[in-house]
Amino acid sequence: MPESGAGATGIAARLDEWRQRIDRVLAAALDAHPAAEPRLGDAMRHAVLLGGKRIRPLLVYAAGDAFGADAGALDAPAAAIELVHAYSLVHDDLPAMDDDALRRGQPTVHVAFDEATAILAGDALQSLAFAVLADAAGCSDAARVEMLRELAAGAGGMCGGQALDLAATGTGAATGIDALERLHALKTGALIRAAVRMGAIAAGAGAADRNRLDAYADALGLAFQVRDDLLDVEGESATLGKTAGKDVAQDKATFPALVGIAGSRERLERLGGALRDALAPLGSRGAALAELGTVAIHRSH
Repeated sequence: MPESGAGATGIAARLDEWRQRIDRVLAAALDAHPAAEPRLGDAMRHAVLLGGKRIRPLLVYAAGDAFGADAGALDAPAAAIELVHAYSLVHDDLPAMDDDALRRGQPTVHVAFDEATAILAGDALQSLAFAVLADAAGCSDAARVEMLRELAAGAGGMCGGQALDLAATGTGAATGIDALERLHALKTGALIRAAVRMGAIAAGAGAADRNRLDAYADALGLAFQVRDDLLDVEGESATLGKTAGKDVAQDKATFPALVGIAGSRERLERLGGALRDALAPLGSRGAALAELGTVAIHRSH
């Protein structure tokens, strides 16, 4: 489904517009809910506003836009999903988890501030996400409640996946492929699915279209993680914005560890085909979602 020429340029411009929009919405949300203690507020801003691909909020905008939702009705769910993602990265980087010193090319929150502040910042970002979504404008009360449920399910699945990841650390290739796919369907895929679903809910998409979007999101979530695993092996810290080679150093269960580099690339191509097939019935309406799939599969960081 990826387009060429003027079509591709138009999609790229739309994604860039949404990316700039979500940065403004996130900054406004942090300003509107100041932390009680300035250092905590600074840590929260450090976690949220220092860049990032913004894939999850872009998925909210793209899914909602495909079914006619106004961008204003998508701002709150887009911000909420990114705030939950930011909280997860803060906690994921902690010494008790992945113990990483670099994120988005900057010191991680516990390095830039301290461990206790990082824990509190993550907690506060998660709480803020639900507060922002509870106040979502431009949608019915029923839609707002449904989006809150999806965000909670995505966050809960992500935490479960992180627990499985911690349990699998040190096992390397001993972890089976089915177990690895389940791990990543939760750790990465659950929040990606929630992002797509919230955009569809805000737009009032029907059941058949939501099922197609679920199939797309499931393939995208797994593809995103396969690419992440490959980048950890093949990338460099300066390009990735985080420490390269940590998966191998920690003997983590990854796709390259289980099926090799070539096998991982082949799996990535199959997943790319699956997400394109899921979007095919949407025609040009799914172009932005398709482009985000391409970005996820071919990204360099």
